[in-house]
Amino acid sequence: MTTLRNRLSRGPTTERTDYTDQDVLVALPVFNEANHVEDVLRAVSHYASNLLVIDDGSTDGTARLLERGGLRHACTRLVTHDVNMGYGRSLIDAFSCAGGEGFAWIITMDCDHQHEPCCIPEFLREIRKDDAHIISGSRYLRPTNLGTIPAPPERVAINRAVTGLLNRHLGLCLTDAFCGFKAYRVRALAKLTLTEAGYGLPLQLWVQARRAGLTIREIPVPLIYHDRKRNFAGILENPRKRMQYYLAIMERELGRDLCGEFEESLHPAEIRRPLGRS
Repeated sequence: MTTLRNRLSRGPTTERTDYTDQDVLVALPVFNEANHVEDVLRAVSHYASNLLVIDDGSTDGTARLLERGGLRHACTRLVTHDVNMGYGRSLIDAFSCAGGEGFAWIITMDCDHQHEPCCIPEFLREIRKDDAHIISGSRYLRPTNLGTIPAPPERVAINRAVTGLLNRHLGLCLTDAFCGFKAYRVRALAKLTLTEAGYGLPLQLWVQARRAGLTIREIPVPLIYHDRKRNFAGILENPRKRMQYYLAIMERELGRDLCGEFEESLHPAEIRRPLGRS
């Protein structure tokens, strides 16, 4: 078990194409996931030899569960934040750990049963093709119905709007800007300067990745929702405040005003209710 608070490593890694799971770190940001963390980590451990959990200041007993014998064995690495620092900060710490320990690739996934651990081997197969720097899961590339509740229309709307803006201004062909199930070539991440601590980190990452000339490819992953009540906390509960937050990140990274385009891309009826996590 380790506690890590250093920055993104820029050290080189050896380029190869015959990657195994020993070359890959699987990282899960966790915040107040006591109801899910045991099941998810045990499932992930069946597909990954190197597992990192970033406990982002959980207050619901998650930390105690992570210290238990079984989970401690499954979770080979642990980053602990004394207080909640944000989803983006958790990912930055995960990237730092992967670079500092010499992993060639890092796979990130959520710990709330929205990402299927059985998809990890598919990411490994895609990694071995050696044709991309970022392999991004997409819930909309080839929709899959696993019998869970439908995706909330508000979440779909804001994802669609943001994805459209990124495609328009970066020349990308993304279908899902916010899916957290991804694989990154660690050496490529060292070309980025990531600082966004909150949920908007993916937007900063997309802009910087495009400017750095990184190759991005999407693969389909299941669209899974179990709980419509899982929402953002604080001011981001308000959908318009959240849109302003996302917009500010993109404007800062792109160096241009996007306000008019963003408003035009959303239908008012789609954003009346508070949105859940995108």
